[in-house]
Amino acid sequence: MWFVKILFGILHILVCVALIGVIMMQHRKSGGFTGSFGGGGTQADSGGTWQRMSSLTKITAGLMLAFMILSILQVVVR
Repeated sequence: MWFVKILFGILHILVCVALIGVIMMQHRKSGGFTGSFGGGGTQADSGGTWQRMSSLTKITAGLMLAFMILSILQVVVR
């Protein structure tokens, strides 16, 4: 059981470092946090076209999901 705790801890630290790096590489958008997921604007704001998520935004969303899952798993395992 101690091996699982250590493994989750190491994975959590790696995900945190990767998440910080990916966030730092992104360009600033005017929409803030909601702008990164395509929300916060109306159809008139974007000219009627959907703004597609960049690859860095997709990686950020995946790392955020991994961070949340690892956080919950660490609480359950302890």
